[in-house]
Amino acid sequence: MFIYADNAATTPTSKKVVEAMLPYFTDVYGNPSSLYSVGQKAKEVLEESREKIAQILGASPKEIYFTSGGSEADNQAIISAARIGERNGKKHIVSTAFEHHAVLHTLDALKKEGFEVTLVDVHENGVVDPQEIRDAIREDTALVTVMYVNNEIGTIQPIKEIGEICKEKNVIFHTDAVQAVSHIHINVKEQNIDMLSISAHKFHGPKGVGVLYAKKGIALTNVINGGAQERGKRAGTENLAGIVGMTVALEDAVKNIDCVNERLKGLQDKLIEGLSNIPYSQLNGDREKRITSNVSFCFEGIEGESLLLLLDDKGIAVSSGSACTSGSLDPSHVLLAIGRPHEVAHGSLRLSLAEDITEEEVDYIISAVADVVEYLRGFSPFWGDLITGKRPHIFEEHTVA
Repeated sequence: MFIYADNAATTPTSKKVVEAMLPYFTDVYGNPSSLYSVGQKAKEVLEESREKIAQILGASPKEIYFTSGGSEADNQAIISAARIGERNGKKHIVSTAFEHHAVLHTLDALKKEGFEVTLVDVHENGVVDPQEIRDAIREDTALVTVMYVNNEIGTIQPIKEIGEICKEKNVIFHTDAVQAVSHIHINVKEQNIDMLSISAHKFHGPKGVGVLYAKKGIALTNVINGGAQERGKRAGTENLAGIVGMTVALEDAVKNIDCVNERLKGLQDKLIEGLSNIPYSQLNGDREKRITSNVSFCFEGIEGESLLLLLDDKGIAVSSGSACTSGSLDPSHVLLAIGRPHEVAHGSLRLSLAEDITEEEVDYIISAVADVVEYLRGFSPFWGDLITGKRPHIFEEHTVA
């Protein structure tokens, strides 16, 4: 049995998407900037895709810019808002302590230019308090950027409420919706979102293509210079096949949100309850305010890397956190942000389920995780200190998630 349970890292490109992309490699292969017929046919398809994605997000086609993915979209959104603020004497940005590194590293770069950044706490439940965002906004605040769904622990943020605050305060609001768009219905106008980032490979589209939505009137700063593509705001010949694939994948994803969520909720509950029966384990983040595909746990007395490698031996592909930081030996900044101590944050497991996972597979995951945790604890000196009382336990023996 092989179970792929790391869909927050990436998803397999669907057969429907691959089939939709194929003609744009060999038949409609023209450059959309070319004036001859094959180029203009490509241009027509490009703009049809832009219109479809705009409709899905509740935006205007002229507010949709195609990018190489979520990281580029995050970078351009944040840098653009910073430059707008700078021109108006505003060099303060509000974000949260558990954003994706595409956001945090961009903010770090801006700090070196003299911008001041306030990172709001997210507390143990992994949910931002809108009042704390309000309290952090100042007269010189240029931008608030808060992710819609956390990529590691799956918690859903109160985006509409935060957007209302930003609208009231006349501050640009950006949200990284990479982990949200295929799980939550999004309407940028209704939810007061000024800029939004998505990436196709998170919802069965191809890698290397994404979207930046930027509300009309927001002057984007180029992060890639060259040609006049994307209305002069993102140079480089458009990845037409990828854009078509992303459009088809997004249409399928949003069409099926409600039925997928209904199906996954019961399996998610079963998985949470099963893993909660492992002694000294704890669910990360709020039990209810999370997308239905995510289950994140910490286990005392083990290392997450060993856990995922042994689960791989059992045919289960999982993660100990974000795929973007898998090469780091440091504990997850997300888990530290919600108050997990270093020694517990190291023993983390992220399961991100596909819509077609079965109850049999969930049962197998529960059994396999329990066996591997017990095995790893069997030769862990740290676990030995815990069970002999040399160190205090952080979690209760059994928790009700």
